[in-house]
Amino acid sequence: MIQRRKEKNIMENRHKLNGRDLMNIGVFGAIYFVILFIVAMLGIIPVFLPLLSVFVPIIGGIPFMLFLTKVKKPGMIFIMAVIMGLLMLFTGMGLWALLTGAIAGLIAEAVFKSGKYSSAKKAVVAYGFFSLWIFGNYMPLFINRAQYFAQRAGLGQAYADAVTRLMPNWTAPVLLISCFVCGILGGLLGQKVLHRHFEKAGLV
Repeated sequence: MIQRRKEKNIMENRHKLNGRDLMNIGVFGAIYFVILFIVAMLGIIPVFLPLLSVFVPIIGGIPFMLFLTKVKKPGMIFIMAVIMGLLMLFTGMGLWALLTGAIAGLIAEAVFKSGKYSSAKKAVVAYGFFSLWIFGNYMPLFINRAQYFAQRAGLGQAYADAVTRLMPNWTAPVLLISCFVCGILGGLLGQKVLHRHFEKAGLV
């Protein structure tokens, strides 16, 4: 009876996040956000704004794939995605990034878990879905352009006109697809760069 309880406790602890897990989320979340912040600064140049759906998923693929070598428990990817959404909320991007982050994080979590946290292919696909959270930063532009540009009045009317020409409403699904596809490419890049880490982590 005692032995069964011990085994049950061990099994339960295997699925509980501990201090090291939370530290990994914090460290890799910080690295990913710094990359996001640096790349996002290019967005003040109109032509680079739509390209954030390319640059962030691809460049961010390396640290995120390294993060996945540390993920062995449910909830870690979801927490990371929600943290990204909260950081966007605190920096004035509204609730949409948080909403898309939660949804994208849940899907990515389910995909990676379906591979028992040991499938390199599922890791790449999971990052593709995770990258969909980035689209939440574009949603204010497509939902209420007037308010979006009013919050960025300091960039001038020329900026608003240029973004409007570059990103009409029909580009919304294109950007969403770009986040996913470039997430896959970023995942493959990270997998190639970190192949030794993948082998050590048992991701095959």
